[in-house]
Amino acid sequence: MIELNPSKGRLLVSEPSILNDRAFNRSVVYLTEHNEDGYVGFILNKVTEFVLSDLIPTIKCDFTIYSGGPVEQENLYFIHKLPHLIPNSIKIDKDIYWGGDFDILSKLLNDKTIKSTDIRFFLGYSGWSVSQLNDELKESTWIVVDNKYPNLFTVKSNDLWKNQLLKFGGEYQIWANAPKNPELN
Repeated sequence: MIELNPSKGRLLVSEPSILNDRAFNRSVVYLTEHNEDGYVGFILNKVTEFVLSDLIPTIKCDFTIYSGGPVEQENLYFIHKLPHLIPNSIKIDKDIYWGGDFDILSKLLNDKTIKSTDIRFFLGYSGWSVSQLNDELKESTWIVVDNKYPNLFTVKSNDLWKNQLLKFGGEYQIWANAPKNPELN
């Protein structure tokens, strides 16, 4: 397997050895920022019990909310592919953008202009200093891969980690099919 450096637009796939870390066990993180201070990303496959209208009752929308990571879990973040509709969006990679004008987004959501296949919402984010993520990579905590999904927003979150491991082959195939709690095996 070719080792890649972490950068904006790439995915961090947690190694199966992360068993005792509830936030990152079986996680796939989409990296949205990389600068001299560190890295920011959002966990793509950890669904919360909330929908958007639970958190913001003025927005009549039932889009799923994901747990983006352990940092600032009281804040709502979003990535999308609609920069032409949401001003002040920040380009991450290819056709994926981060944030933008929330007032305009709220109106678009209430008008049903935006589809769930165009946007994803997160409570919290994942963040690392440069040295912290580099140390975790040396400890084989993560595997960095290119994002090869044509639309991240249509990928089924419950199979995302497993499907990444199956692509790696070898011993990863065994882990991909292992139960979440190995004690139940």
